[in-house]
Amino acid sequence: MEIREEIIKKYINDIYAIDSPTGFTKNIIKHLEKEANDLGFKTEITEKGNLLISVEGQNHSRNVGVAAHTDTLGLMVRSIKGNGALAFTKIGGPIMPTLDGEYCKIYTRNGKVYTGTILSTSPAAHVHKDAASAPRNEDTMEVRIDEVVKSKDDVLALGINVGDYICYDPKTVICDSGYIKTRFIDDKMSVVVIFALLEEYARTNTKPYYDTTFMITVYEEVGHGLAYLPRTINEVLAIDMGCIGQDLTCTEHDVSICVKDSSGPYDYDMITKLIELAKENKLSYALDVYPMYGSDVSAALRSSNNIKGALIGTGVYASHGMERTHMDGVKATLQLVNAYLMHE
Repeated sequence: MEIREEIIKKYINDIYAIDSPTGFTKNIIKHLEKEANDLGFKTEITEKGNLLISVEGQNHSRNVGVAAHTDTLGLMVRSIKGNGALAFTKIGGPIMPTLDGEYCKIYTRNGKVYTGTILSTSPAAHVHKDAASAPRNEDTMEVRIDEVVKSKDDVLALGINVGDYICYDPKTVICDSGYIKTRFIDDKMSVVVIFALLEEYARTNTKPYYDTTFMITVYEEVGHGLAYLPRTINEVLAIDMGCIGQDLTCTEHDVSICVKDSSGPYDYDMITKLIELAKENKLSYALDVYPMYGSDVSAALRSSNNIKGALIGTGVYASHGMERTHMDGVKATLQLVNAYLMHE
């Protein structure tokens, strides 16, 4: 299939511009629903908030599910300090030291949005002896709001309260070299892959071999994104990320095929078929085991769904921190998903 890089870049710019930490995903789901409808596909939003996109296949005897999650890591206001700073709690598992100094937005329940900066409580080298050495965690960091606030009451008067979402800047950059550096490649890049594929199917009037349901989930980062699965679905291919590092073979230029993660091994036959297709299509791929990893398929299997499942994704450097991948890996992932959907 033709892979148009300009379409991938378009979806990167659109999707990464919308904040969507777990539990605060309505805006991006509405945006993606409209995108899918504009391409001519039927959609449904579940009570949980997942977006289901139906694509008619050539053969109606089976329904293949393809999942990616649009929820990201984030923060939430835990309490308001006496000096007007915000204490926070993590959503998901961000690497906390990487957040020191990051700009953020605070979304209130009355619709107002304020800006701020995430900082250590020992932020000044000329004041704090431990400015460089103090630990960076939920108890030693806070948000400095860009408003004149000197007390808890000043913050409450702005409409900011416990439970408000704090979203930090992904700082998305597409480099001329093909590298894509941004937070939340896990897993917004997989959503980009799905929509670039949908756009190509719509443009060329292409149908996958079997009926296919693309599922954009919204609670993966906290472990139950695809716990609910429509009973019509027979198998699930999750697109997430390939990890890079010690004892692993994946690079940013590869599509990773995960054979096992913390939830156990993935379906043997699906993995075998994915390997065969990667070879047939001359894709750069890697096989890896991820012991500190779980996916939407993991959640679906734990919820007693009668399915088989597999997991693939572009290679991602520095997961849950300041992440990076390459257009090569994104394209290889897109090609492998398409090859899988087209095979009998």
